[in-house]
Amino acid sequence: MKKNNFFKATAIAAFAVLSMSACDKSAPQVDEKASTAKQAEPGELKIAFVEVDSIMSQYQFCKDFTQILQKKGQNIQNTLANKQQQLENAAANFQQKLQQNAYTREQAEGIQASLQKQSNDLQALNQRLSTEFQTETDKYNSALRDSIQHFLAVYNKQKKFSIILSKAGDNILYADKAYDITNEVIAGLNKAYKPAKPAAKKETEEKKKQK
Repeated sequence: MKKNNFFKATAIAAFAVLSMSACDKSAPQVDEKASTAKQAEPGELKIAFVEVDSIMSQYQFCKDFTQILQKKGQNIQNTLANKQQQLENAAANFQQKLQQNAYTREQAEGIQASLQKQSNDLQALNQRLSTEFQTETDKYNSALRDSIQHFLAVYNKQKKFSIILSKAGDNILYADKAYDITNEVIAGLNKAYKPAKPAAKKETEEKKKQK
């Protein structure tokens, strides 16, 4: 009787395919229809571009939540790895005693059924945690896109660009650096960004106010 007959050693593999970083793997699509005070005539076309990779590495919102997601992802992997190791140890112990004829047929079948249930439970836990992680990643990516697009809408009321392009890698074959507004956008984003305070710190501040 082989170990593989009563548990599956694939709990960690499914989670491993998930992105461990929201910002590094899901670059926001900058709204190319930035608001303007009036519809520009063809001869008045004003174009600018933003280096997405620079935003990903320098925008504090992105850096903060990348760290949060990486920590959460690592915790999930550790949880699954520990539970799988426990299951493998139990299966190996069962296999050893089975070879020593330490169980009756009924006892062996009962233990095998228990191990199979633990394996199924582990697979279900893997699926649930992976789904929760992906949902949270999508939520952060959506918030990232919204923050950038909101800033550009405000920023462009004064600048009045007709189009603001997102430049990532070689998706734009050539762009004059004179049209690069990346540094301005990053500075503005970081100035507007207000990191959320940890719950414990908020509670402490609230207590101080009440005294």
